[in-house]
Amino acid sequence: MANVNLSIIDYGMGNLRSVVRAWEHVGASVRVVDRPEDVGAADAIIFPGQGAIVDAMKQLKATRFEHTIRDWIAADKPFFGICLGMQVLFSHSEEGEVPGLGVFEGSVKRFRLSPEFKVPHMGWNHVHFSPKTPVDAGLAQLDDQFYFVHSYYCQPASAEIIWGTTEYAGQHFTSAIHRGKVYATQFHPEKSQAKGLLLYRNFLETL
Repeated sequence: MANVNLSIIDYGMGNLRSVVRAWEHVGASVRVVDRPEDVGAADAIIFPGQGAIVDAMKQLKATRFEHTIRDWIAADKPFFGICLGMQVLFSHSEEGEVPGLGVFEGSVKRFRLSPEFKVPHMGWNHVHFSPKTPVDAGLAQLDDQFYFVHSYYCQPASAEIIWGTTEYAGQHFTSAIHRGKVYATQFHPEKSQAKGLLLYRNFLETL
């Protein structure tokens, strides 16, 4: 794998330290950018996110990263979104009833579960990857688990972008999406130990 340069977007929400460390661990050269003009000639954009989507969308607009992300994906350039960084790609969220970036048609919905099940969905859970891609190479469908923490899940309008699914409290939801050079996960690979690092390493191998 040749030297890969990543721009990790810092739009003012969340601690990026664990994300930066994980990508550096698998061999990437990482630059944290807080201005769109600093994305530069990166080989890929990494978009982590946490917290409320209402605040995230305000920050993306204030920092002008909303245009950067849309234009980057429209140009078919490599992109990896993490957790809230996956949710904002959709057209609408029930959280605050706000529009997202609209890269993909679909909604972000809150878990509505019987009282014995906790929300947020937090902890380790399985991901079933289908269709298979180079990014999930080497991951067993039943044995590999990833770390989740979220109260909302994505419901794409088209099943064609669904890459991973997960079951919680009897409900199956989309836990990863993929189209072209765009990959995004509801779970946190950087908190998922060796299997999450393998996912990141595989992504770098596609660049």
